[in-house]
Amino acid sequence: MLVEPAPPTPYPYWRRLLPGLLLLAALTRLPSFLHPLWNPDEGFLAVQARQLAAGGVLYDTVVDRKPPLVPWLYEAALGLFGDRSLVPLKVLAVLALFATAALLASLARRRWGDLSGAVAGTGFLLISAGLHPEDTQAASFGLFALPLTALAMWCADRRLWAWAGAAAAGAFLAKQTGGAVLLPALWLAWSASRRAQALTRTVAGFVVPVAAVALLTGPSRFLFWVVTGSGSYADLTGSGLYALGRGLGNAGILAAACLGLLVPLVRRWRAPSADLWLWLAASAVAVMTGFHFFGHYYLQLMPPLALLGTAALHALPRRWTTGALTALACTCALFLTWGFLAPRPELAHAQRLADAIRARTSATDPVLIWGMHPETYWLADRTPASRYLTAGLLTNFSGGRTGTRVGERYGVEGSWPVFRAEIARTRPPLIVDDSRGKPYAPDRMPTLRRILEEGYERVATVDGAVLYARAR
Repeated sequence: MLVEPAPPTPYPYWRRLLPGLLLLAALTRLPSFLHPLWNPDEGFLAVQARQLAAGGVLYDTVVDRKPPLVPWLYEAALGLFGDRSLVPLKVLAVLALFATAALLASLARRRWGDLSGAVAGTGFLLISAGLHPEDTQAASFGLFALPLTALAMWCADRRLWAWAGAAAAGAFLAKQTGGAVLLPALWLAWSASRRAQALTRTVAGFVVPVAAVALLTGPSRFLFWVVTGSGSYADLTGSGLYALGRGLGNAGILAAACLGLLVPLVRRWRAPSADLWLWLAASAVAVMTGFHFFGHYYLQLMPPLALLGTAALHALPRRWTTGALTALACTCALFLTWGFLAPRPELAHAQRLADAIRARTSATDPVLIWGMHPETYWLADRTPASRYLTAGLLTNFSGGRTGTRVGERYGVEGSWPVFRAEIARTRPPLIVDDSRGKPYAPDRMPTLRRILEEGYERVATVDGAVLYARAR
């Protein structure tokens, strides 16, 4: 009796590749689950999510110089699963990396074949850990922009012009510089047979979602907080050498992580397509925008680098691919070890400070923490007394600067009158000066110094942070 052979499994390539990519994405994110959070951006987003859930209005009573997509994502995730832990966002970060890898694999497979698809997806995930752990392991704005940038190129590669523009808009609404992917998408549209139609659809696909979100959040407020309100923040005065050193340092770290791809790319730099080089160039310009050069800015270089390296490996003998992936795996293991072993002194400080705040306030008391670590609000489970969650918004202080151009007159336009009114209304029982010798200390801020002198008394210190209780 003859037995008919079973029908072939549909999509065997993806059924083999995708589980491996998902597992690798989870492995590269394992250090992220070690700590409650990894950097102040996560703390900022967690506090924003609580404010929005309590009825706050984005770009009004809840403010930041960032687009709204990731704050809304945090609000939705923490609303569904509870706001005591960022584990849901850590899981979403794994899925974001996985989605990016899968889209890059699809792009590479379409252009250079099955092996290149696997190399692109795997290579991207191996380099995704290749920065300081605080930059790669955080569920940050830049990380959630990655799958949207990859989707924009995936759609443009398939001549889905409106969808390419919409994906680029999504990347912009996750992080402003994510919109740089629109440039290579437009390049591909320009190369289409029906050029005018392709360009029109791509631009419309980008403009319509951005305009819709601007209308939803208030056009003037959206324009100010997302586009025009960061002039002082982007000013390089007095910090040129510091910013240059920071930029070169982080570029060097990324280059070390990507060495397995960069060596073949130098050997076969003519092999990749022009749109991939344009994607990398646009992303590099985006990294330099604002001249702060934070490590997490470099995340958006990783997808085009993965594809460029894959294209170069496709043009080289097979042994190059084996060597490249081996080198990437070794460097990835080193970065993951760094993530597992790296000390977190600022997190430990924030946790001790949060304990002290809880001990001196009740659950309903608003608190003002004058510092650059908004995660302390979240760890202490206390409501901020002001919409300005960091001293940076009020003073222009930033970790990417040397401390020049810091003061009340350099803060976000119109912020100090609003701040004074908020403190007068909320009358926080506790104000915490967490400046610890930084240029934004209260003795350099006349308004805050006056508030402390007239209504507060010093009651305790925690690791250099000073606690002021409201005078009776």
